[in-house]
Amino acid sequence: MKIALLTNEYPPNVYGGAGVHVEYLTRELAQLDDGTHQINVYSFGDQREEHGNLRVHGVQPIGEVPAQDERHVKFLNTLQRDVVMAGLVDEADVVHCHTWYSHLAGCLVKQLAGAKLVLTTHSLEPHRPWKEEQLGTAYHGSSWVERTAYENADGVVAVSNAMAEDVCSLYDVAPDRVRTIYNGIDLNQYRPRPNEDVLRAHGVDPDRPYVLFVGRITRQKGILHLVNALKHLEGDVQVVLLAGAPDTDAIEREMTERVDRARAEADVPITWIAEMLPKDEVIAFYTHAAVFVCPSVYEPFGIINLEAMACETPVVASAVGGIPEIVVPGETGLLVDFEPVGDGNADPADPDQFARDLATGINELLADPAHRTQMAQASRERVEQVFSWSSIAEQTLDFYRSLTS
Repeated sequence: MKIALLTNEYPPNVYGGAGVHVEYLTRELAQLDDGTHQINVYSFGDQREEHGNLRVHGVQPIGEVPAQDERHVKFLNTLQRDVVMAGLVDEADVVHCHTWYSHLAGCLVKQLAGAKLVLTTHSLEPHRPWKEEQLGTAYHGSSWVERTAYENADGVVAVSNAMAEDVCSLYDVAPDRVRTIYNGIDLNQYRPRPNEDVLRAHGVDPDRPYVLFVGRITRQKGILHLVNALKHLEGDVQVVLLAGAPDTDAIEREMTERVDRARAEADVPITWIAEMLPKDEVIAFYTHAAVFVCPSVYEPFGIINLEAMACETPVVASAVGGIPEIVVPGETGLLVDFEPVGDGNADPADPDQFARDLATGINELLADPAHRTQMAQASRERVEQVFSWSSIAEQTLDFYRSLTS
């Protein structure tokens, strides 16, 4: 089978869960059936790679595009790259797109090459209204591109059952065109790897338990709510925030102000590492953490929770999207109720209550080391049983075959 995967993110340009997904899915797909399938990845960037039957083609904008609003530039550059992608794809049985950034290209490839169009729902624009801060009215453009792609897709991969329901309700996609296939984790890479030197190098005391956050500075990830919760933490504990890549200058300033306020109000030391660390260092932080916190206000799946669980770290997470399909309350961590404002997901109805509830969950686990140890073991076992990438690639290839047969 000839498979074209279209994506914004691909190594070394990975900043979110979609990029992680594409990296490992393509690797595993290339190994199936003794490497007889041709896998071509088209990504935003300058990559030029060939590993047997896996080839990676980076795509750049053609040139500068005039924009009446500087926030429109990224959107218009995305459309340029999509047109280039569509022109690069030669033959394809399936064109598989990841995030709206590649959706226009996928729609074009479906028409030009006669490929079956598959979309993976890493997120959905209607549930991310805060992106208008970042894109201005181009947010309406990205929403239109996304809707058009779902209306034309032959098949949709939902990364959770919650996302499957959203796709059907928001875009009127027939349920028989949707298949739930979870995200996965590299079990060899993400496993306990103690390295206290990494902690010390970043000013973290390895002899004192710490609460960990890993993620981008964006409203979706709920980092600001976690910072507000820090003044409610109890006991001899530290906080480590591996938080970088802010969506906008405004949210970066807001993050800085809130961390400064938390340092003044909280009784716990707070270490904020704003740079994006190498994977091996992040894995060391996961490994030594007492509790990992995922305070997302919108999370279609939440690979970040798998990473922590694979490193035998219990999770306190908001009960949104696909997270309840990953974290088993009382067994691998705790879930915190989240009540959104109205029908949207931009913020909790009561931010102060959400922050207090996060702190309550964290304090409960910190106060019970024996239970944390049990959760750590159960977390690793659950990840091994349900979320291996080899199984996910097999399921994905089976879906391709069902669409092309």
